[in-house]
Amino acid sequence: MAGETDYIFGIRAVIEAVRSGRQLDRLLIRHGLQGSLYHELITEIRNRNIPYQIVPQERIDLVTKKNHQGVLAWLSLIEYQSVSDILPLIYEKGEDPLVIVLDGISDVRNFGAIIRTAECMGVHAAIVPERGSARITADAVKTSAGALNFFPVCREKSILKSIGFLKDSGLRIFAATEKRGTDLSRACLTGPSALILGSEERGISRELLSVSDMEIRIPMEGRIGSLNVSVAAGIFLHEIKRQRSI
Repeated sequence: MAGETDYIFGIRAVIEAVRSGRQLDRLLIRHGLQGSLYHELITEIRNRNIPYQIVPQERIDLVTKKNHQGVLAWLSLIEYQSVSDILPLIYEKGEDPLVIVLDGISDVRNFGAIIRTAECMGVHAAIVPERGSARITADAVKTSAGALNFFPVCREKSILKSIGFLKDSGLRIFAATEKRGTDLSRACLTGPSALILGSEERGISRELLSVSDMEIRIPMEGRIGSLNVSVAAGIFLHEIKRQRSI
């Protein structure tokens, strides 16, 4: 398995990696870069909807001072999938889809732990945004106990549009909140559904809350009153699995 430092640099090297079908986890391009090779690169990545960032040269120099020509890419440790491809296959198997949507989960260990739990609880796939999500590093794979090697992760340009697609496909959208909403044990969580989990710092964005069908929460006692997001994910998913098994 590739390591966290598995990156490539140089315009031609990145172009050839893209053309060969290698998936990129992250791509940085120096601000002000010009020339025919640059335009060739931009054409390739736009044709394949590969996300990239325009950054100052200093940002790339922090990673490597070799002749990077203003282009640096990290190779993905996994093969990202598309939720529009996965969902029909789940229905064809006669199963009710269960999907998790990770909104701004940036800590790699929390991310890996959530995927590990999701795989154990029968979740079919995870949806993450192109930007603002944890990079899938060797630490994330390790924390997932290897689940990331085979568990479907869908990296989508617009989480909002992805949720719209899920709703159009018959899924109910549950938003996991901390202090408001229906108590977990009182909510009906059966049938095709998706669970949105937000970051510990900001929670779920307002736009995603606005399109959810129900906000659900874990009733808690104690002085702290909050849980680590990966622990909360386990509780939510266990209750969903329990209700589906009745």
